[in-house]
This record gives sequence, structure tokens and C-alpha cells, in this order.
Amino acid sequence: MGILPIALGFGAGAEARRPIGLAVVGGLIFAQIITLYITPVFYMYMEAFKNKITRIFKKPTTNKKNQLQIKEDMVSVTKQ
Repeated sequence: MGILPIALGFGAGAEARRPIGLAVVGGLIFAQIITLYITPVFYMYMEAFKNKITRIFKKPTTNKKNQLQIKEDMVSVTKQ
């Protein structure tokens, strides 16, 4: 807010200070937009991408009960 008088450029010597004031105000506005809107959206997309990749390359997991049951079924099939 304190840079607005320089950016608006009134008074003596304003033509020399106005460009730097506009650059500072523009940079502050741009930084706010990036920080508050674009960065969170980027992180959300990256998390969704990570989850998709994880699902593609994830090995199926089985617990010990399932493994034991599978082994018992295999043994019973081979005995028949």
C-alpha cells in the first residue's frame, strides 16, 4: 500500500519514480496470485499424478492369512 503513491506518480520527479513503482506493485500482485491460487492447484495436480503412478506400479499385497490359505489350497489340489 505504501508504494501506491509512487506508482500513481503525482508531483515533481514523478516521471522518474513511476516506472519503478509500477514494477513493484505489479510484482506484488503477481506474487499474490501465484502464492494463493496457482501453487495450491499445482500441488493438487501433482498429488493426483503421484497417486495415479502409485496405483499403476504398486505390487498387490497379500496378508499372511491369504498366503496360508493359498498354500493350503495348492497342497489340497496337488494331493487329489
